[in-house]
Amino acid sequence: MRGICLGLTCLACSTPVPAFATGKKASFVYIDKSDREMFVFAGREQLLRYRIALGRVPLGHKQQEGDKRTPEGRYLLDWKNPNSRYHRSIRVSYPNAADRQAARRRGVSPGGDIMIHGQPNRSPLPAAQLQTFDWTDGCIALTDAQMDALWDVIDTPVPILIVP
Repeated sequence: MRGICLGLTCLACSTPVPAFATGKKASFVYIDKSDREMFVFAGREQLLRYRIALGRVPLGHKQQEGDKRTPEGRYLLDWKNPNSRYHRSIRVSYPNAADRQAARRRGVSPGGDIMIHGQPNRSPLPAAQLQTFDWTDGCIALTDAQMDALWDVIDTPVPILIVP
């Protein structure tokens, strides 16, 4: 269970209890891009805390399709995809109306399909290595085990805030 902030401990044996085993569901997700961390909350209680990988160009808000940036701002986790090219994925509702308007003013496509996802299916690199650098096209990447735990606590829609 390494890599998961468990938050709870079994009173009978002092063994950490995974947050997803408690039946609690996420009410809010917070992404800190500069620290490469994800925090998942049920109310004020922290359920999960993970190191993440971001888009290949991690600085700045996503401006357009293909810029390899991870968006910044308030969105929703609005759809779960069990049949992803990665080990599961949960969609971030980027682009929102402001993102579309800003892209339209610049005459570009805002892009889309921003996800929180696990490792690529049939990846040649182990997760421990892949998660040491920013490798996505703008998504937020977790290990497969972390993605499984997140999957279990997310019932869409859930608000997500992504900060620089």
